[in-house]
Amino acid sequence: MRNEMEIIFDAISANEGFARVAVAAFIAHLNPTLEEMADIKTAVSEAVTNSIIHGYENLHGYGRPGGQEESGLRGREEANPGKVRLCCALEKNILHIEVIDSGKGIVDVEQAMEPLYTTKPELERSGMGFAFMEAFMDDLEVESAPGQGTKVRMIKKIGVGGWIEHQC
Repeated sequence: MRNEMEIIFDAISANEGFARVAVAAFIAHLNPTLEEMADIKTAVSEAVTNSIIHGYENLHGYGRPGGQEESGLRGREEANPGKVRLCCALEKNILHIEVIDSGKGIVDVEQAMEPLYTTKPELERSGMGFAFMEAFMDDLEVESAPGQGTKVRMIKKIGVGGWIEHQC
């Protein structure tokens, strides 16, 4: 049996946490380990954050410590933030996630996926978003084109972690 959900939300920083919790709730009935849950939530967080700050360049809430005045982002909160689409599907214990935006897209996907590469060093971005997604999920695909937005597909098999038997 296949189970699906789709959520569309504004591309603002406050919704990154919402996306994490929504996916966690969607898979909760599978009783994932804490490590599996943390991996999935981190990967979703990275994908959504990339859509917000890179896809739509909605930098409000992701600036330097001290807020928007210090980082020169005055007036950004008034901008149309765009939308992020989060789609999840479960087939038995395999989770499929897509995070989709209609933002500016990525010029060179291969370069963007290199660890430590960032287009926003002034925001103290580490350039590890795609590396984390790749490390925490079983499969990662990124489709993007300039002016066309970005689609991040991730797959995670739940329940494959080793169990340690405790003897009393």
